[in-house]
Amino acid sequence: MKQGTTILTLDNGYHLWSRTQGEGDIHLLALHGGPGGTHEYWEDTAEQLKKQGLNVQVHMYDQLGSFYSDQPDYSKPENQKYLTYDYFLDEVEEVRQKLGIDHFYLIGQSWGGALVQLYALKYGEHLKGAIISSMTDNIEEYLTHLSQVRDEALTEDQVTYMKKIEAEKNWDDPTYQSYVDILNKGYVDRKQPAAIAHLAPTMATDVYNVFQGDNEFVVTGKLKEWDIRDQIHNIQVPTLVTFGEHETMPLDTAKRMAETIPHARLATTPEGGHHHMIDNAPVYYDHLATFIRDVENGDFKD
Repeated sequence: MKQGTTILTLDNGYHLWSRTQGEGDIHLLALHGGPGGTHEYWEDTAEQLKKQGLNVQVHMYDQLGSFYSDQPDYSKPENQKYLTYDYFLDEVEEVRQKLGIDHFYLIGQSWGGALVQLYALKYGEHLKGAIISSMTDNIEEYLTHLSQVRDEALTEDQVTYMKKIEAEKNWDDPTYQSYVDILNKGYVDRKQPAAIAHLAPTMATDVYNVFQGDNEFVVTGKLKEWDIRDQIHNIQVPTLVTFGEHETMPLDTAKRMAETIPHARLATTPEGGHHHMIDNAPVYYDHLATFIRDVENGDFKD
């Protein structure tokens, strides 16, 4: 299979940036978060797995609307169909087909972890294993945990101020954004300075705002509807649920998910925030490599 960067042309005519790294017969397709984020925290995944003694071809891509891929004009009514769960789920399947891979592992971070859950439910016959990285099966428990996180990290006056600004929808308020920065450094990117940095913002806000909202600590978009607690027991493939031990997503939810999915195990990353593949890469990738190796060898036990 071709290594390096390939521009994939979708059946809808849009183009996605993709990249393949690593060697071997094991294939891992990596989904980024956001939605509207980028592939970048997966850039060294093949190298990290090789350090763990595992040769894996890692495929990554930027979803439609994201920085390196085509960005539709979402102000046009005909393009609203690209801002749905169903679109992004079926995009994963089309990318799989365009890449020519099957019987592969699918890993998704945050929003990508939601797509992993949906993909395992709809297209599970193509999977060897699923890796849900830092994503819940419902938004209610996430919001409860975010409230606890803010209460722990900020003063009572700061939390009150954030709630006031959120009620006013005054997202550009500099004081509010300074509090978001504190929370990001404590629970999203704990390894500072942040490993991924650009001169210009890369988040596709036209996509992110529709699903999430202004930032990781408030949900005003379509993700308010996210709840598949009554479905995850139907995921039949071996599954790794992996969370950071100091992140935005609630560990209690991760434990319940690992108990509910029939063939699942939970692994947590010490000192890891939401991006624990960067915060503590050796532990994160040891867990991932162990999971893949166990499935490949027929030794997987939940």
